[in-house]
This record gives sequence, C-alpha cells and structure tokens, in this order.
Amino acid sequence: MKEKRPALNFSGYQKFIVFILAFLQFTIVLDFMIISPLGDTLIKDLAIGTKEFGLVVSSYAFSAGISGILAAGFADRFDRKKLLLFFYTGFLIGTLFCGLATSYQALMIARVITGLFGGVIGSIVLAIIADLFDLNQRGRVMGFVQMAFAGSQILGIPFGIYISNVLNWHYTFIMIVVVATAVLAVVIFKMKPITAHLDRKMDKHPVHHLWHTLKNPTYRIGFTATTFLAIGGFMIMPFSTPFLINNIHISKEELPLLFMFTGISSMIIMPTVGRISDRVDKYKVFAFGSVVAMVLMIIYANLPVIPLWEMVIINIFLFIGIMSRMVPATSLNTSMPEIHDRGAYMSITASLQQMAGGLGAVIAGFIVHQETEHSPIENFPILGYVVAGIILITILLMKRVDTVVKKKLKPTDVSPPQTA
Repeated sequence: MKEKRPALNFSGYQKFIVFILAFLQFTIVLDFMIISPLGDTLIKDLAIGTKEFGLVVSSYAFSAGISGILAAGFADRFDRKKLLLFFYTGFLIGTLFCGLATSYQALMIARVITGLFGGVIGSIVLAIIADLFDLNQRGRVMGFVQMAFAGSQILGIPFGIYISNVLNWHYTFIMIVVVATAVLAVVIFKMKPITAHLDRKMDKHPVHHLWHTLKNPTYRIGFTATTFLAIGGFMIMPFSTPFLINNIHISKEELPLLFMFTGISSMIIMPTVGRISDRVDKYKVFAFGSVVAMVLMIIYANLPVIPLWEMVIINIFLFIGIMSRMVPATSLNTSMPEIHDRGAYMSITASLQQMAGGLGAVIAGFIVHQETEHSPIENFPILGYVVAGIILITILLMKRVDTVVKKKLKPTDVSPPQTA
C-alpha cells in the first residue's frame, strides 16, 4: 500500500513569500487592531461615546465588506500580485488620512477609505497561500503568516500606544504608513507574478462569476461559518481597552506591557498550533480552542479589579484559545473552493467577515454603556455571555465545513505546489 507522503518542505522562494506576506499582514492587522487599544484615548480626545466609537470601528468593517463583494467577481481574472499592489497602495493612502484626521467625522471618512482597500487584502493573501502551498503545508504557513497578529501585539501595538502617549494618536498611524511603504517596495521588486489560476479560461462575466460563487450550496456552508466566526471577535475587541482602563484599572502606561506579553505568547502559540493542525485533525484543534476561548471569555468579562500580572496570565490563556481557533479554521476554509473560484470565494469570505464584524461592533456598542468618560464600562459581563454563545454556534458550523473538506480531498491529495 502506498504510504502518504509527509508534509513537503518549503523552497527558498516559498520561505520568502511566507515572510513578506507575514510582514504585510502585520501592517494590515496593526492598522485594524490599533483602534481598539487607542479606544479610550479616542473616546476622550474626540469627545464621543461607546456608540460612536463602535461606528468608527464598524465603518472600516462595512466598507471593507462592500469592496470585497465588488472585487469578488474580478478576483480570479488578474495576476494576484497586481491585485495585491493595487489594494495595498489604497490601504496605505487611507492610513495616511487616518493620521491626518482631526475630527470624529474626518476619522470616520479615513477609516472608510482604509477599509475599502485594506479589507480585500486578507482574501488576496489567502488566495496566494492556497495557490503556492500544498494543503499539508498550509497549517504551518497560516501559523506563520498569522503571527502578524502576535507581531502587532509584541511590537506594533505597544510601540503605537507609546507613540500615542508621548506624542499623540495621529503619529501612530503615520508609523504604520512608514512601515507599509517599505513592504510595498519589496512586493513590487521581489514578488513574482501569480497567474496559474488564469490557465483555466473563464467564460463567465465577473457578475456571473460572483453570483455563481455565492449560490454554490457547498460554499455557503463556509460563508455561514465565517460570518459567525467574525461576529464574536468584533463584539469584544473594540471595548477591551476601555474595559481594562476603566474597570480593571490598568493604566495607559501598563497597556503596552500587557499587549507585549500577550503577543510574545501568541508568537509561540501560533506556529505550534499550525504544526499541530497539519499533523492532527484540524477540526479537533479548532473545537479545543473554541472551548478554551468560551470559558476564558466568560471569566474575562466578569473580572474584578486585579493586578497587571494576573491580567497578563488571563489574557495569555484567552489568546491560546483564540489562536487555536484562527489557524485551523482558516486552513479549512481555504480548502473549500475550487482553484478557479478561489479569489472570488476568499473575497466574499473576507467581505462577510468584515460586515459581520461591523455588525457585531455596532451591537456591542449598544450593549455596553459608559456614563462618563472616566466611569466603568457597564454590561460587559452580558457581552461576554453573548460572545460565548456565538463561539458555541461556530463549533457546530465548522463541523460542517470539516465534513465538506474531508469529502472533497483524497488522502493522497499532495500535488506539488506552484512556486511562481
């Protein structure tokens, strides 16, 4: 009997792709994530409430969702490198406008522009990974690329908060622009065209291609799971920093340390989860992480005033659960579409994530309440229970995704990856 081939080694070019995509994702994630740690500062500096802040967060998400749907029909008709350059340049310009914004309205407009371009990039990155890496490599690739999340925690967010504390929050966005400009230059000069998906001639009009992808009953299973995955994270994230500052009494000076230690743990966890998910059943890893996240979310939302070191420990275990969900879920989802639908599927997936997350942020803004800018965040425990319930639903939905993927892929599906 023919033995299944072990996971393939990475070529030098593949290692470069993993590195540059991880760095690129770092800037995207940092731009999106930094809003949450700056939440308390923005609420006070712009004289807005939790509802208005929820709208600032959701403005990026909704615009990203709309642009993703519009781009989906065209996503498989162009060189993926060219698409990446177009949207990354727009993201860079939008982030610059965020740094120049001086009012709530201006910041809202800047976040919309950033979302229109930045929200599509994640789907392009996933399509590139699925094109260039075999399935038995993707868990490790996802683990490293999604280390951008950890990198933003270790370096980006602490440094961004420090810049905000020393100078002001405008310079935090300018910092992202500087880093993103360097990444853009490397992509322009070093990344090869990615055109293998164009070998299959497409007769459908872009709108028809979009509709074909949307109405596919198998794909809708992945779309539904993706939607619920996004809602929970977007509900809790925007108000975590105001909660930490006003309820747990973590100072602004301590916040960088909290994010740094959490990020260091994530840097260790994500590659480990990626390797485990390549060797063990991906759904089992996802289900384990979901249970851990669900329990820790309830504990987190009901915390009394505790010292920083206890908060660090709780945060680390919470992120162990979150990372153990993200990596296997993303790996499974990239295996749902056929290669000629991959760009459209990933664009729609990213759009649904963003719009569902935007809806979650708006709903959360109505659940929680802050009487004054220095008073505690009210109803945060309710928010924690709601998020835990959504996590439970995703466990059931991802089981259906896992079933579809296992039926689709044969045990010997180890065709060599493309490297150009």
